This record gives sequence, structure tokens and C-alpha cells, in this order.
Amino acid sequence: MEFEAYYYIIFFLAGFLAGFVDSIAGGGGIITVPVLLASGMPPHIALATNKLQSSFGSFTASTNYIRKGLVKLKDVYMGIVFTFVGASMGTYSILLMDAAILSKIIPIMLVLIFLYTLFTPKLGAEDRHHVLKPNLFYLIFGIAIGFYDGFFGPGTGSFWTIAIVMLLGLNLKSATAQTKIMNFTSNIVSLSVFIIGGQVLWLVGILMGVGQVLGAFLGSSLVVKKDVKFIRVFFLCIVGITILKLIYDNYLS
Repeated sequence: MEFEAYYYIIFFLAGFLAGFVDSIAGGGGIITVPVLLASGMPPHIALATNKLQSSFGSFTASTNYIRKGLVKLKDVYMGIVFTFVGASMGTYSILLMDAAILSKIIPIMLVLIFLYTLFTPKLGAEDRHHVLKPNLFYLIFGIAIGFYDGFFGPGTGSFWTIAIVMLLGLNLKSATAQTKIMNFTSNIVSLSVFIIGGQVLWLVGILMGVGQVLGAFLGSSLVVKKDVKFIRVFFLCIVGITILKLIYDNYLS
């Protein structure tokens, strides 16, 4: 597909903003997917290209968090393995199943997450004792959330973050770092399937990916420097916007 020159500037800026937002609280797709669709791309190509560009951002944020010591791969390798399995199952399942039911349920689940976080001001303020042992947690949620991200996607980062805080007992900053590693894992699985299917617009995806790298580096560096209160407020804002968009798309449009 060919686009007017100004579209490429828009693609880059959308990638940058999405990378910044996604590295802190998830939800970058609510910026990039509408931009890609507005350019006239068919939905399947827009989703495939979005996976390419978002992989750049999630990789950059993950490596920055690892480099700054917020997360260690040896502590989350089980999560990576089971997220890979779940995302593989979800990505292939979308070829056989209708995502319409999930699209109606997910806004309700996100509302519950938003309200719980809003009315629990000390949630994620500091580390606490875990509810589930890490290996069991990664087995259950790696497969479940990985499947969901491969199958549908919106709100994946929010689900990961809140699950890690509530059940593993990590603070919000550490949970955000772990979330990006799991996001990157499921992104790569979905992207691989789309590449095999020949659905990716490489020039657009790579251009947005460059913007994602810059935005994700800036956002993840901000997380390292800021306190948990900043992350919590940002998290609530992004979840709230995601809820409004999903409600509009699935109930009002």
C-alpha cells in the first residue's frame, strides 16, 4: 500500500506516543490501531502491522528495565515460557473462534480493575507477601493472559500488572517491568503468525517501530526515576481511556 507523505509522519509520531504510554501503563494499542485503520488499511493488515511496531517498544522497555535492575530474567523465565505457550494457542484460536463475546466482556473486567485500583490507594506501594508461588502464578497467568493477548489483546498490560501486584505481591514499579517482558513475548508470537500469513506492512511497521523505541526508552526511564504514585495515576488514566474506547467500540458505535 502507498500513502501520502504526511501519513508517514503521523505513523512515526503515533509510534512514539504509544511506546511512551505502553512502557508505563500499557494501552499503546488504543493510539496506534485507530491511526492504522484511519489510513485505510484493512483490519487484519492493521493488526499485523501494529504487532510489528509494538514489538519494538515492548523489547526496548523490557531491556531498559532489565538493564536498570527492575527485573531479572532468571526470576521470570517460567512466565516467558507459559506466556509463549498461551499466546501461541490464542493466536491460532482466533482463526477458529469468534472474538465478539470477549469484546463485550473485557470492558467490564477492566472497569473492575479500575475501581479496585482507584479505591485501594496503597495497592502496589511496596512489596508484600505473595498469594501464589511464582511458578504456579506464571503457569496459570502465562497461559491465560498469553492466550488472551494472542486471541484479542486490549487491556493485556493492565491484566498482567494488577495480577502481579495482587498475587505475586510485587510493587507497582516492579510489576510494570515484568509486564513488559510478558507483553514482548506474546507480541513476538502473534507477529510470527502474521508474518507467516504475509499480513505485515514492513515499511510502516518499522517506521512506527523507530518511534516506539524512542518513546519506550523515555517512558521506561521515567518509571525507573519516578515513585509508585506517578505510575499508579498513569495506570488509572490509561485503563480509564481504554475502558471508554472499548465501551464506545462495542456498545455505542
